[in-house]
Amino acid sequence: MRTIELEDNQVKLIDQTLLPTEAKFVKCINVEELARAIEEMKIRGAPALGAAAGFGLAITVMNSESTKPEKMLQELKNAAGRIRRTRPTAANLFSALDRVMKTAEQNAASVEELREAVVEAAEAIAEEDIQVNQKMGENGSELIEDGDTILTHCNAGSLACVDYGTALGVVRAAREQGKDVSVIATETRPLCQGARLTTWELQRDDIPVTLITDNMVGRVMSEEKVNRVIVGADRIAANGDVANKIGTYTIAVLANRHEIPFYVATPLSTIDPQTESGGEIEIENRDPKEVTTLAGQELAPKEINVLNPAFDVTPAELITRIITEKGVFKPSEIKSLFD
Repeated sequence: MRTIELEDNQVKLIDQTLLPTEAKFVKCINVEELARAIEEMKIRGAPALGAAAGFGLAITVMNSESTKPEKMLQELKNAAGRIRRTRPTAANLFSALDRVMKTAEQNAASVEELREAVVEAAEAIAEEDIQVNQKMGENGSELIEDGDTILTHCNAGSLACVDYGTALGVVRAAREQGKDVSVIATETRPLCQGARLTTWELQRDDIPVTLITDNMVGRVMSEEKVNRVIVGADRIAANGDVANKIGTYTIAVLANRHEIPFYVATPLSTIDPQTESGGEIEIENRDPKEVTTLAGQELAPKEINVLNPAFDVTPAELITRIITEKGVFKPSEIKSLFD
């Protein structure tokens, strides 16, 4: 199942806020609707946001009535600016915008050439995501042994990408090789992406999955029920520090305590060589209501002070290996890929 695609000059995407009770696709007819879909988490996951960013620029030119390339370029710059303001942490969103805008500026001899180049660049980002994830899955599956139980946090499956997935792509590849692999999924508060999305994906693929609350991780590790941890990433700094869904750092500390390998599966497009360390990564802070309510039910007193960072940073020294489409690396080797 593709999470997002271009269709009839619109962006078609699955509304992930409705899962697991309803699998419904919605269409965004302009960049403002797409930007709101990103902000409202109808689409999420770093690779999927990269595809969304590219498609946002594509529908801008597809629906533009400009007759001059310079005017169309300005429309693209405005659209890119709006998308940049949606979510600050996911690296793929920004790298996709930069890639498509560079292509646009290099092909602005006419509106026809500009339109074609932008759409092709956006489609290429989406198609490459699928190929990259499959290769990443193959590379990561070599780290998986028959009979392993893998703990994952948040959702790093096909819903977080265009298709196949990063962390769950490794699990899928191992299963395709005939390995008996099962998954423990954390609920991932406050928006429960693990409970709502990861379990839904794995059930559809007939991959055994057990759901736990976030505060059970130490318990299941101490009972030796976890062989490895595999998570995705939203941005990786040059030194190998990883920004991922809030709670990832806690799991990495526990995995280190229990001597359990901790892997991060991510495409190279999520690595930001311009950011030296995790301390420089901008962490998105979201609406306090995500913490104080659940399915419309109040969980806390009104006007209570709330912290709601969407991500945390796991230091490189807690990460065993980083799995990419180019191979499996130590965190300290990441920067050399871009030198």
